[in-house]
Amino acid sequence: MPAYQLTVNGRSRTIDADAGTPLLWVLRDTLGLTGTKFGCGQGVCGACTVHVDGQAVRSCQTSLKEAAGHAVLTVEGLSRDGSHPVQKAWIAEDVAQCGYCQPGMIMSAAALLKRKAHPTDHDIDEAFADHICRCGTYPRIRKAVKRAAGGVK
Repeated sequence: MPAYQLTVNGRSRTIDADAGTPLLWVLRDTLGLTGTKFGCGQGVCGACTVHVDGQAVRSCQTSLKEAAGHAVLTVEGLSRDGSHPVQKAWIAEDVAQCGYCQPGMIMSAAALLKRKAHPTDHDIDEAFADHICRCGTYPRIRKAVKRAAGGVK
């Protein structure tokens, strides 16, 4: 079995696993980064969202082979102390209810704000259209994204 190189949260990692292993399980089981959550396993709920080279992707649908040679950022890598603007906004707007989907939501929000510094409601709705929050915190998510973008004080 070949070894795969990838950079996770700024740190170079060598992973000995099957090429088809989902990145989700590499992160959680091999590297112990359990902030990335397993939700549906089919790429439709968004709980497993991470960044690969700055793009939000579903880690349950991204293989180790596809991630090899790329930079992966997980929710743990946004900041060590919760100081990333999205993390701070999530707390300020009391977004999380059960919290299970929130790491993926936070990663999608960070990717959105990287692409578009001041997103509209439509941009936010579009970015989260394929995320599922069973608790229905979508209005707070929108407020938190705007707060992180500087639109809410």
